[in-house]
Amino acid sequence: MRRHSLVLRIVGCLFLAQIIAFPIAWLVTIGIGLTGVEFFATSLDELSAIRAKKQLIASLAMNEDKMLEIRPTPDLLEDLKRAPAMKFAAFRSLSRDPVAGSSPELIAILKPLIEISPTHVHFILPGDPSAIRTGLMEPERTPFGRLHIAVYGQKFRWSDIVDAAIEETRWLTAYLVMAILMSAGAAWFAVRWGLRPLRRVAVQASRIDMNSLDQRLDANDVSSEVGPLVDAVNDALARLDAGVARQRRFTANAAHELRTPINVLGVRLDAPEEPTFKNDLKRDHRRIRNIVEQLLASARLDQQSTKRDHTIDLVALTRTIIADAALLALKARRQIVLDAPSTPVLIEGNRPALESVISNVIDNALRAEPEGGAVHVRVTENATLEVIDHGCGVEKADRDLIFEPFWRKNDSIPGTGLGLAIAKELIEAHNGRIWVEATPGSGATFKLSFQLNAK
Repeated sequence: MRRHSLVLRIVGCLFLAQIIAFPIAWLVTIGIGLTGVEFFATSLDELSAIRAKKQLIASLAMNEDKMLEIRPTPDLLEDLKRAPAMKFAAFRSLSRDPVAGSSPELIAILKPLIEISPTHVHFILPGDPSAIRTGLMEPERTPFGRLHIAVYGQKFRWSDIVDAAIEETRWLTAYLVMAILMSAGAAWFAVRWGLRPLRRVAVQASRIDMNSLDQRLDANDVSSEVGPLVDAVNDALARLDAGVARQRRFTANAAHELRTPINVLGVRLDAPEEPTFKNDLKRDHRRIRNIVEQLLASARLDQQSTKRDHTIDLVALTRTIIADAALLALKARRQIVLDAPSTPVLIEGNRPALESVISNVIDNALRAEPEGGAVHVRVTENATLEVIDHGCGVEKADRDLIFEPFWRKNDSIPGTGLGLAIAKELIEAHNGRIWVEATPGSGATFKLSFQLNAK
């Protein structure tokens, strides 16, 4: 994957910004000057002084007497037609003498100034009502040596904007270069310094693996721009840590829960002469199957592709599950009684997942029900399923704990260490609820509440 340097990118952007900002700022300054603000006061005609100086320099020539004079070029003559009041003059920088062809008005006004070798003079001729200094005199290098060139009264052309911009850039080249270099250096230092916390966070992130997902990136001393990224990564780590912990808990719970029925199954296989051998095997098989089905259902619901929008008749589903368990219940000398409305109770969900949950709860009730007793299963019209047994029940202090993974009252009682924990996750994944209450007299009543199908 190709990576670009943020430092170089920011420095490049600053460089480009300065290049663009200079002409924009120059144009803005001219615009302010054209509005008449005294400090910036200027006119478009003043911008044409650069072109007029170039035309005057191009008009310098030696006559037959080897004397320097001004011979207006066609371009200068054309400008004189556009601006009849235009005047120009050239002075030798050493002798201070005016060049032949210079305007007498400029010679009279400017010659005394040549004595002090001015480098930049803006002026207005006496009697000119204009408040804008359209006159300019500057020393210039010419083919005939260094001369002071003066122009006055020239008229603006649109091309003068380009000439003026180039001239300003030429004068400010050193400033621009230094400003760009200083900006680039400052940007490089600022970005490198500003990214130090991010580099520190990157080092921390590189040390996190599957065995250290509980670690979090240090959000202290990071900038407000980088802070949301660090917070988002920490949130992602928290979700990943929770997911991995859940998977590990599932694996440990599965091993813990399956160990008991598998051990019991092994004991039964070692003593096949018992009269209830076959029924016991079927009961153990059903218990292991219910646990495996719940594990598979829970794993599938974690996948985005698994749908939970199937319309299910809770009455029909419960009746099917009871029919599957009824034969084993009778052989274990227990009964299952169903109390359900005659009309369908429709809910939405994933059928295999709900089937595994209800099977697990009914199987638990059959194990808890005393021999000769009956487990009552009730379906209400508001989509609540009640599974009622008359066994030892669940103490009030343990009614929340039985849904926690790993929890068992004691190892001697085969229980719901995994089954109910997974059942709770599956029910909540369907936006439902599972809880336990005391059965009047003795026993436990497990209640599963589902959302009715709104269609």
